[in-house]
Amino acid sequence: MEKEMEVLSNQNLEEKEADFHAIRIVEGESNWSTLMEKKRKQKPRLLRKSEGNISCCIFRVPQSLVEINKKAYQPHIVSIGPYHHGKVHLKMIQEHKWRLLDTLIARTENQGVCLDDYFKAIASKEESIRECYSEAIDLNSNEFVEMMVLDGCFIVEILCIVGKIVQNDPKDPIFNMRWVFPFLMRDLLRLENQIPFFVLQTLFDMYMTSLDKEGPSLAQLALDSFDYVTERPTEVLQRYYNVKAVHLLDLFRLSFIPQSKGSNEKNYLRDGMKDSVSTTIPSAQRLHVAGIKFKPRKSDSISLLDIKFDNGVLEIPPLAIDDSISSFFLNCVAFEQCYSDCSKHITSYTTFMSCLIRKPSDVGFLSDQNVIENDFGTDKEIVRFFSNISKDVPFDFQQSYLFKLFEDVNEHCRNKWHVRWADFKYTYFNTPWSFISALAATFLLVLTMIQAFFAIYAYVLPLSPH
Repeated sequence: MEKEMEVLSNQNLEEKEADFHAIRIVEGESNWSTLMEKKRKQKPRLLRKSEGNISCCIFRVPQSLVEINKKAYQPHIVSIGPYHHGKVHLKMIQEHKWRLLDTLIARTENQGVCLDDYFKAIASKEESIRECYSEAIDLNSNEFVEMMVLDGCFIVEILCIVGKIVQNDPKDPIFNMRWVFPFLMRDLLRLENQIPFFVLQTLFDMYMTSLDKEGPSLAQLALDSFDYVTERPTEVLQRYYNVKAVHLLDLFRLSFIPQSKGSNEKNYLRDGMKDSVSTTIPSAQRLHVAGIKFKPRKSDSISLLDIKFDNGVLEIPPLAIDDSISSFFLNCVAFEQCYSDCSKHITSYTTFMSCLIRKPSDVGFLSDQNVIENDFGTDKEIVRFFSNISKDVPFDFQQSYLFKLFEDVNEHCRNKWHVRWADFKYTYFNTPWSFISALAATFLLVLTMIQAFFAIYAYVLPLSPH
């Protein structure tokens, strides 16, 4: 009986305890709030608050873009700046940086400008330089300034050699080995491989002043050196010698932005158009079937991005696509996605090209029209490139400098008369044989009509009164 009472009392106790939530206070856990306080106050290091500032202009490429084409964003032989600093596979050129720095200092020391002067000039700007990077840099002050001086002087010396400001050692392996220089110049135009332009300008000004020489500006030297990619005439490049750039990639990007009227980016959307806006156009071959003619816009004064559509004719400056220009496009698109204080011209252009090029046959057609020169690979590889470059890229089409062109092209395609007339010409006048067949059919039709006329006339004439 006592055992039964004990069991019942235990059951009642368990039922009562079930109505409450047990709270355990464990010794040592009272400092959680202190730990949480530290974490709440800790500043982000990988995506800092300063990234929203105009001063922040050097970014890690978004992971979504890296996954599509990692090789396009990683330096192959030289590191510039902190993001790839110290990587083993870049050691070869890292050793040559010291050699070129020694050569540079040897020239300026005689004029009273020594290595300490360069270090002091950059050290005074350290805080501003760090603010240019989207990530916190894990280098102390001495290491950071040393890296900036070494990398900056390396670039200045390279540009002065290419621009023939100074004489180069003919046995210099950087210039003597043909494979090194193109890879080096390509690496200098990668987004993650940049240092602020004002760092280069500071070092360049000190260098040129010490040499007591009057020569081209830093922007001119850089544009002339990098233009081996597109080989534009001097009269085109000189328009951009005074542009304000945040780094070398931005400088070269700006030199492609058209200066013609109507090329600026703004909101082109008119009232009542919001529901009818199309963010794409048909492929090159479909546009051809719709009656649109393609014409290479050849002129020494025309920018690569200066595309024109008028009276059913789409004029596109010829594009010679190779590894260098494709790498440049990819890094420009990444930069335009990250930096809020720049236009999206390259993104607009590559989006336009990705619309035109959907199939290998589109590449072949544009090549036949002298719009594209394929130095990149197979036609299929070009299709894949333009398809990938527009993937996972947020893009406000209403702000694009090509918005009106897209609207005009789509309006042309919506006009059924244009499509039917183009289809008629394609069917009957596409080849000499189809033209001859159509002409013969027309001739037979006319003869048949004449024969019918005289047959009727001969039948009706006898019945007529004389």
